[in-house]
Amino acid sequence: MELENKNVLVLGLGVSGVSTTKALVKLGANVIVNDSKTEEDLKSNLKELEGLDVVYKLGNNDIKLGNIDLIVKSPGVPLTVPLLHKANELGIEVITDIELAYRIAKNPFVAITGTNGKTTTTTLIGELFKNCGKNCKVAGNIGVGLLWEVVNCEDKDIFVIETSSFQLESTKYFKPKVSVIINITPDHLKWHKSFENYINAKKKIFKKQGNADFTVLNYDDGILRNLEKEIKSNVIYFSQKKKLDKGVYIDGDYIVIDDGEVSKKVIKYKDIKIPGKHNVENSLAAVCVGWLMGVPIECIKETLYTFEGVEHRLEFVEEIDGIKFYNDSKGTNPDASIRAIEAINKPIILIAGGLDKGSEFDEFIKSFNGKVKALILLGETAEKIKGTAIRHGFNNIYIVDNMRKAVNKAFDISEKGDNVVLSPACASWDMYNSYEERGKDFKSEVEKLRGH
Repeated sequence: MELENKNVLVLGLGVSGVSTTKALVKLGANVIVNDSKTEEDLKSNLKELEGLDVVYKLGNNDIKLGNIDLIVKSPGVPLTVPLLHKANELGIEVITDIELAYRIAKNPFVAITGTNGKTTTTTLIGELFKNCGKNCKVAGNIGVGLLWEVVNCEDKDIFVIETSSFQLESTKYFKPKVSVIINITPDHLKWHKSFENYINAKKKIFKKQGNADFTVLNYDDGILRNLEKEIKSNVIYFSQKKKLDKGVYIDGDYIVIDDGEVSKKVIKYKDIKIPGKHNVENSLAAVCVGWLMGVPIECIKETLYTFEGVEHRLEFVEEIDGIKFYNDSKGTNPDASIRAIEAINKPIILIAGGLDKGSEFDEFIKSFNGKVKALILLGETAEKIKGTAIRHGFNNIYIVDNMRKAVNKAFDISEKGDNVVLSPACASWDMYNSYEERGKDFKSEVEKLRGH
């Protein structure tokens, strides 16, 4: 894709916006950056772009599009904003960074999506490649700007990218060598307007793939199992529940790779280092990708033995007076938090609540199942979750204003042997800029309990 001397508008100056701006300047484009936030709000991000020849239009989205050739929007900018409606009327193409990265890269892409487990699975696949000596860049929706990595990569690099529904929604030609959908449950319904729209955004990960490519799907997920007729690439399934004719599955105690003729044991699934049934699911998906991309079984085995997971996803923080604290700030929807509850031993004191994405919390409350002894709520959804809990007969609930009060209340009511778990079941954007910031705040407040 020829970008030299093209007028490119970068819409949104988050992590992807900074990466995209730097890359476009290097590629010779004339870059205009627009963000509704002010210069003061964006101070740290602007510092990363110091010295670059960029035009900034900050503080609002009131910008003329007459001479713009292309818009690269941040995944977090909805397609419904008036500026993008105007772009559509003018015939200006609007894409996200993963689409642009695909168009300019010559490297193989492994793309991972799903409602839950994306970050863990993406990171684990990256470790599989690195541990067997393959050159690998882990990027995408994982906190590392993709486009800057692409313009600075070597031809032998493999890109392992976490892709959200927001990023996939604006793709047109994006075609990874291997695509992975780990699971699909309702999420981001306020954004996508319906579960069907959300599923359709996720499906764009495989829409352009052909018969030389692979799509990895979770056989245990009924929605995914029924997608095969829509897919033109080679479908490979993984399963915790069924012995497959071909794919990766659990047979007795073992994870097995079966190529349709020969099955090979990899590792006992209970020997995976990261805890929880959901992490067995993530590991099976990663094993599929490793197998398809030629990672030796011994290397897959060693990585599963040693991989400790990712920050903010069931991360053990500290043990104080016999009380263990876990940071699961990446539990940004009810299904993710249900998985956390399933993975941690009782008794649990659960800290939850945050931005309302239109989710319902009935299944979340039902999953407590005698394991959760107290619920501490904060954020926009506190009253909504409380009402749902009471309706299902759970009444040991505390509502607090901030994370400090949540952690202190959890410590006050806990006893030796309890597990305090932050797993919000909601996004963070009502109180924080990201789930990472929320998780760091939780860990900071736990640390302050030392020497109480």
